[in-house]
Amino acid sequence: MDNDWKKRLGVVYSTSDDYAFDYGEEEEVSTPAPGEQKLIVSLDKRHRKGKAVTLVSGFRGSDDDRKTLGKALKVKCGVGGSVKGEDILLQGDHRNQVVSILGNEGYKVKRSGG
Repeated sequence: MDNDWKKRLGVVYSTSDDYAFDYGEEEEVSTPAPGEQKLIVSLDKRHRKGKAVTLVSGFRGSDDDRKTLGKALKVKCGVGGSVKGEDILLQGDHRNQVVSILGNEGYKVKRSGG
């Protein structure tokens, strides 16, 4: 890699002949089965200029699996959205539909608010 030096700016020098820099990359996170997941579906309007967003939180597992679930929910609800941090956001109020979809997929779902 040409940009390895950028990742190890804090390391100055090593006298060991067989030294290998540890980039601190984490091991792959395994995603629990849907039945072991407890998801919370809520409506959020904060910091969104009054527009409603369906928020799915509580997903444990890899970022790729979270993005895959987010994409599946967006397609099934026919709306836009995104995956930000630990949450899945869907544009609009789709709480009933999301709870139904996740329940059919085998997730334990709790509806919060309203």
